[in-house]
Amino acid sequence: QVQPVESGGGLVQAGGSLRLSCVAPGSSFRTIGMGWFRQAPGKEREFVASISWSGGSTYYGDSVKGRFTISRDNVKNTVDLQISSLTPDDTAVYYCAALHPWARVENRNLADFQSWGQGTQVTVSS
Repeated sequence: QVQPVESGGGLVQAGGSLRLSCVAPGSSFRTIGMGWFRQAPGKEREFVASISWSGGSTYYGDSVKGRFTISRDNVKNTVDLQISSLTPDDTAVYYCAALHPWARVENRNLADFQSWGQGTQVTVSS
């Protein structure tokens, strides 16, 4: 079982970019899909992006499509999220999670993911 640890958050101006990183030690990392979610104050946690175990398939939430890019490195056991063209609406805590082995990577439900990290804060100023 992997235990993700996120990093890379911070304060950025609107229109700016950040690169979030998630490291997940464990030999099973390279066999499972991974995802990123976010949760803004007072709102439910929402799906941002997911990537298959090979990196060959990626999926994005409608609000970030075209602005965010998910990628992975199965040698370093990392999953990165490049976030660009940021707006204040992107302000949230961003979480990395591992997909349940029985779940499909195109699923976007919280219940399909396990082993959540502690999150990294992204704040976008206007």
